[in-house]
Amino acid sequence: MRKKVLIADDTTLMREMLRSALDPEEFQIVGEAVTGEQAVELYKEKKPDLMILDINMPKMNGIDALTAVMKIDSKAKVLMCSDQKYENMIVMAIKKGAKDFIVKPFTKSDVLQAVKKAFEE
Repeated sequence: MRKKVLIADDTTLMREMLRSALDPEEFQIVGEAVTGEQAVELYKEKKPDLMILDINMPKMNGIDALTAVMKIDSKAKVLMCSDQKYENMIVMAIKKGAKDFIVKPFTKSDVLQAVKKAFEE
């Protein structure tokens, strides 16, 4: 059975890159969010097995969205996605429950490695 994945990033290109990194035979993209608020609502609605969440998004940043998702589901598997300049926020996200992070720019193998790690726990 394919794992359900929710992608949240405010840039279309990043969502497309994340989507294309995930094998459609193994993963089903159940939703894509552009804002942090949208990500939280879609998480409630779709109940994905994994969420890939950008840190820097409009209306609600990724840290606040992560906090809201962890309140909904303390066992949520969330990967943060950001560039290196947000390193302090990445550390904060891990402390708040994120399983790992994907540093932009990323390769397909970076994404798959982080996804695999999230499901090993």
